[in-house]
Amino acid sequence: MDYQELCNQVQQIAREAGDFIRREGNNFKKSDIEFKGITSLVTYVDKTAEANIVTALKKFIPGSGFVTEEGTADRNNEKYVWIIDPLDGTTNFLHHIAPHSVSIALMEDNQIVLGVVYEVKLDEMFYAWKDSPAYLNGTEIKVSPTADIQHTLIATGFPYYDFERVDDYIAAMKHLMQNTRGLRRLGSAAVDLSYVAAGRFDAFYEHALHAWDVAAGAFIIQQAGGKVSDFNGGDNWLFGGEIIVAGNNFFDEFYQIIHRHLGSKE
Repeated sequence: MDYQELCNQVQQIAREAGDFIRREGNNFKKSDIEFKGITSLVTYVDKTAEANIVTALKKFIPGSGFVTEEGTADRNNEKYVWIIDPLDGTTNFLHHIAPHSVSIALMEDNQIVLGVVYEVKLDEMFYAWKDSPAYLNGTEIKVSPTADIQHTLIATGFPYYDFERVDDYIAAMKHLMQNTRGLRRLGSAAVDLSYVAAGRFDAFYEHALHAWDVAAGAFIIQQAGGKVSDFNGGDNWLFGGEIIVAGNNFFDEFYQIIHRHLGSKE
C-alpha cells in the first residue's frame, strides 16, 4: 500500500469535512443541539461530517472497518480499520471558538499506520504515515527538545463526565501549576496532541478519552519523535481511556508525575 498517497487523499477528505464544518458554523441553531450528556453535545454537523468521511473512505479501502464517535459505521475484525472523530471540540464549535478539528487515523492489523488532524479555524493540517516524519502544512515538525520541567508548557483536558478521580486529577494539576510555565486546556484532544507533535506544547495528559480522540494525534507525535503511554507506562492508551505524551527529553520525568497521581494504586 502507498501510505503517502493514501495520506494525501485522507487530508483532502479532512479538508472537505472542515470546509463543511466551517460553512455550517453560522447556520446551526440551539434547537439543532442534541445532548448525549450535560457536557457531551452533538449536532447535525458532527453527524453529517462523519457520514461524508465514512462514505469517502470506504472507496479507498473497500471492506474496511470503522471506529467512529457518532456510530455511522462499525468494525468486525477487519484488517484495516479507520478511527474517526468528525468534529473534536464540538463545544468549542458551538461557541464559535477555536480549536476544533477533524481527526482520522488508519489501523492495519491493529497498528496505526496513518494519522491526519485538521484544525478548522486556523486551517492547519497535521499528518504522518507509516515510516514518515510528521508534517504541518507541508513542513516537517518535531516534538520539543525541552528537558527542564520549569521551561515546559503542559496541555490537558478537564474531566467532563467521569469525575471519579477528580481529586487525583486536581492534585496532578497543582503540582504542574507550581513547577511548569503553565497548563492549557484547549478543548480538543486531537489538537492538543498535534501541538505536542509540533513542539508547541511539551507534554499532554488526559483520562476518560476515546480512541477517536487520540488515535491520529498520538501517531503523529510518535512520528515526530515523541513518546506515548498510558498512566502506568504501558501501551493501553488507544482504547484504555488514558494517555501521556511528551518529547523524549521530558517524557520520563513527566510520566513519573502523572503516574504518581493518576496511575494504578495496586
